[in-house]
Amino acid sequence: MNEHKGKVAVITGGASGLGAASALRLAERGVNVVLVDLKEPTKAEDVLADCRAKGVEALAVQADVSKDEQCKGVAQAAQDAFGRIDILVNCAATTRFAAHDDLDALDAQDFLDVYAVNLVGPYQMIRACAPAMKAQGRGAVVNISSTAGVLGIGSSVAYAASKGGLLTMTKLLARALAPEIRVNAVCPGFMDTPWLSEHFSPERYEALLESAKTSRPIMEAGTADYVADAVVFLCLEGSRYITGETIMSDGGHHLGLGG
Repeated sequence: MNEHKGKVAVITGGASGLGAASALRLAERGVNVVLVDLKEPTKAEDVLADCRAKGVEALAVQADVSKDEQCKGVAQAAQDAFGRIDILVNCAATTRFAAHDDLDALDAQDFLDVYAVNLVGPYQMIRACAPAMKAQGRGAVVNISSTAGVLGIGSSVAYAASKGGLLTMTKLLARALAPEIRVNAVCPGFMDTPWLSEHFSPERYEALLESAKTSRPIMEAGTADYVADAVVFLCLEGSRYITGETIMSDGGHHLGLGG
């Protein structure tokens, strides 16, 4: 018997990349999925079809996680469709690409825009889903942070700071929402996904990809599937006694940068 069959996962940023990979991994374990994305729902159709092919039910909801009322609407849609929420994966994110030493590259609004999605959005989604989880006595939240938030690297100062804040919030809410709800985080490093590749020329991206393959102890570039395995672990398998924890899923890249 599949102990996870019938559970429900809400996944923000679920139409592509790590969100889509996490949805598919959870569907393989019998978990029904609610894919939340700012894009038109049709953008999630392929992911929905792949999840349904695993024998689960799947729903797409268009929402902006920076808007509190839309977060509440997502939680309500999940409960209307399935009557429960067991898992929340906060994967939706945004950034502004800017050199760290160019202090004129970002203004206050850039910071606010990045924080609204990367930090306020997860908070609002947790707040919206927590009552359903508490009502059934158990729930799991996984926040997708980044090695940028641990090491002070990444696409911009605003992005790294927002992801660092998300790690702090993970610890705080792990205490505040216990014992019913576990809250953990995953920190991906470089991942070969469209979210990153679309910001660079093909030549530049290929160079970054090759560098990623040779600069990590594991000697592979990260993929959404690799990181999704860590997400599933914290949601379901073998982690029921783990909360407030951060998993670095970067092929060991942080070992060199942190020394």
